[in-house]
Amino acid sequence: MTIIRGATTIEMDCKEEISSAVKELLDEVFEANSLKKEEVRGFVFSLTSDIHSYHPAKAARESGYDFAPLFAAVEPDIEGGLRKCIRLMLFAEVGNPVNHIYQRGAKILRKDISEIMNIALDGPAGSGKSTIAKILAKDYNILYLDTGAMYRACGLKALRLGVDYKNGEAIAKMLPLLDVKVEYKGGKQHTILDGEDVSSAIRENAVSMAASGISAHACVREKMVEMQREIAKGMSCVLDGRDIGSVVLPQAKYKFFVTADSKVRAKRRFDELSSRGEMVDFEQLHEEIIMRDKQDSERASSPLICAEDAVVIDTSNKTIEEVVAEIKSCIQSKI
Repeated sequence: MTIIRGATTIEMDCKEEISSAVKELLDEVFEANSLKKEEVRGFVFSLTSDIHSYHPAKAARESGYDFAPLFAAVEPDIEGGLRKCIRLMLFAEVGNPVNHIYQRGAKILRKDISEIMNIALDGPAGSGKSTIAKILAKDYNILYLDTGAMYRACGLKALRLGVDYKNGEAIAKMLPLLDVKVEYKGGKQHTILDGEDVSSAIRENAVSMAASGISAHACVREKMVEMQREIAKGMSCVLDGRDIGSVVLPQAKYKFFVTADSKVRAKRRFDELSSRGEMVDFEQLHEEIIMRDKQDSERASSPLICAEDAVVIDTSNKTIEEVVAEIKSCIQSKI
């Protein structure tokens, strides 16, 4: 059984407005969740004590939502609480992630789903930030912005135009022609190049090589940061990297620096490679992790840095589930 939540408000306590608000809320809940009548097990409404003119359950029934039990109750008065508010809990048998709906003045109750939400995760290699970012994006039903896909799209553009991706000057001249967009559909990122969905094409080996080479140019990195900012301005998303909170999205409300002891990170990499049947030396891996940390922190362009207002989370002795729970708790405290 799944609960889908919703809420709305009215301006005036009258039958017409209550009926309209309830229907509008239920219509959007059903549309946003692709709900079918047979999946619904019941509706429970609650209303603030300043609503007297009409019963939300009756309004729902008269709007055609009479195929499952309808209940309603008056909420106790809470000092400073939202007034003239109608809340909904819809019980349904659905397996997919749900979309909770908050309309009108009730949007203030859930800023995490009614406002653009940008989460910045920075940290060294092997800290688990990418895994955590993908889980957060899934749990919050927002975009995990795969910045690597954007570099790949840039590499694909160069290949299609016959531009040498190692030639910085040629690439700089190509960038004004670059039209890359990101769309979030079905829980996945779709990369659009010149109006074409190239989500599959950018995974080809030749494109991977081009993306690696093209990302070395400062002009490309500057262009990608500009695009990432535009995407984050228009939609909720999670980004992970080295300088997301400090450079790419310095205004992000939710910033985290995910780290771990170098030996722990080396062990994670060792286990990953070993599971693939690759023979590796742990001490060598540890030395490489330390060297990469040094290079990432000291490089001139886009160095690894912890933003001043980021929450530092050490994952050395924590499971992924524990880290995700800690981050969610921090986010909730700011909503």
